[in-house]
Amino acid sequence: MNSARGARIAGAIVRYLVLIIAAVLFLIPFYLVLRNGLSTEVEITSPNWTFFPTELQWANFTELFTDRSVNILGGLKNSAIVAVLQTLGQLLLSSLAGYGLARIPYRHANKIFYATLVTLMIPAAVTFIPSFIIVSQLRWVDTLQGIIVPTLFSGLTTFLFRQYFLNFPKELEEAARVDGLGWFRAYWQIVVPNSLAFFSAIAVITFINSWNSFLWPLVIGQSSDMWTVQVALSTLMTAQTINLHELFLAAAVAIAPLVLVFVFLQRYLVQGVAETGLKG
Repeated sequence: MNSARGARIAGAIVRYLVLIIAAVLFLIPFYLVLRNGLSTEVEITSPNWTFFPTELQWANFTELFTDRSVNILGGLKNSAIVAVLQTLGQLLLSSLAGYGLARIPYRHANKIFYATLVTLMIPAAVTFIPSFIIVSQLRWVDTLQGIIVPTLFSGLTTFLFRQYFLNFPKELEEAARVDGLGWFRAYWQIVVPNSLAFFSAIAVITFINSWNSFLWPLVIGQSSDMWTVQVALSTLMTAQTINLHELFLAAAVAIAPLVLVFVFLQRYLVQGVAETGLKG
């Protein structure tokens, strides 16, 4: 009995040690970003490493937000607009498509579903130039709609929604149909309110991917007024100069919204992934 209890205690200690080591390794990049962002250029490049700068350079924040060559505030605003609208668009359009493929009887539903899966196998580089030509013909280059509209639908998100709706209890929808609700009202009034955890998980994933996107906003947002925060970050590192302390501090500022979103919605993320139907 005592030996079994000792084994359980030892196992728990080992698990906690592994988790602590994993947490430390996960936090090291964040520590380096903050440490270098609040240091001087000399301390960042010095061969004599110190865990903390001799004096925290809080003035670096003022320098970052007043730097006229890099509009960080404008980049944060544009990234927020793009990420929020793209997230809302994918939640609406992809969930409707996924619900239709999972529930509405249609003889070509499987063909449409397989065609959607095929789009996931096409490299993004193949569709990049055709997408740019379409946006250019619409005169949306250097506009927010040119960045946002082509990303409002996702084949992967549609697939995830379909998998989820296949496992959604049909009894709730059948009761709604008996009460005279159509497909859309059943989706909007019954399915969506009972799927908020999954919708939140998809929202977190989509928001993070949109916030971190770089190539498409770089090509479409050609003027500094249309730069997202990721594009603005890249301008701090050029072939001529690298402004290290501003670069690290700007990276910390750009990461902060993602950390907040993840901290507050992480339980929905785990629950949503478990409910996609991919587990079995």
